[in-house]
Amino acid sequence: MSWRFAVSTLGMPGVPVREAAQVATEHGCHGLEIRVHPDEEVHLGLAGSEADRVRGQIADAGLVVACLAGYPKVCAPGPDEPVVAELRALIELAGRLGAPAVRVFPGAVGSDNGDTAAHGRIGAVLHDLRASGVQLLVETHDSHPTGEAALRLVEPFAAPKQVAVLWDALHPWRHGEAPARTRAVLGEYLGYFQIKDAEGPHNRTPLPPGQGGVPLAECGELLRSWSGWVSLEWEKAWYPEITPVTVPLRAAAAWFAQWRP
Repeated sequence: MSWRFAVSTLGMPGVPVREAAQVATEHGCHGLEIRVHPDEEVHLGLAGSEADRVRGQIADAGLVVACLAGYPKVCAPGPDEPVVAELRALIELAGRLGAPAVRVFPGAVGSDNGDTAAHGRIGAVLHDLRASGVQLLVETHDSHPTGEAALRLVEPFAAPKQVAVLWDALHPWRHGEAPARTRAVLGEYLGYFQIKDAEGPHNRTPLPPGQGGVPLAECGELLRSWSGWVSLEWEKAWYPEITPVTVPLRAAAAWFAQWRP
């Protein structure tokens, strides 16, 4: 079993990829999780030459792309076509950048849990995933914050190498799902783990790993039998007042060193 360590560029909003890669390298990371957003250097519709340049900068830093963190919402209400088009664009960009996976959100609204819509939309890009070798990861987030809920969106495909779950350490716990339960229900569908910490279920302001209430030691123990990417997601893009990413990244690196198999 083995882990690889990454940091998300969500913690470095507006920072060029070259500089973000340098920060990652200085803190012992093996990869960079790249936020794909209109406000960032890497965005949907990035020209082929620019994507090649970004990929080269990451490789020059001795890193690889761990994941593209995109924003399609597979359960969102509304027509399927825009969501499917966004998924395809994200998968295509992943192929260009050499990313093994793309992160998406559930995003259901109201009483409709959106499971049926998600199955149709993910099914529509299953061929794209297989052809490109890219894995789609649904994050434990918003309308499907627990492992049990997120599993409903991916398990029907019975193809964990193509469609799996990203376990965000914060959200299942703050919704009452203990780490042991999350790990057990996800099983082979656990595709990626994000380190996060916060004071408690009702205060989500990010804290450096180990300073909040998220049971990260328990998560580390449970993940020893698993192989995959472990990434720090530091939400500075959404909480601009929090400390620079270097502080939590040092704490995350220490956690990684303590618990890695």
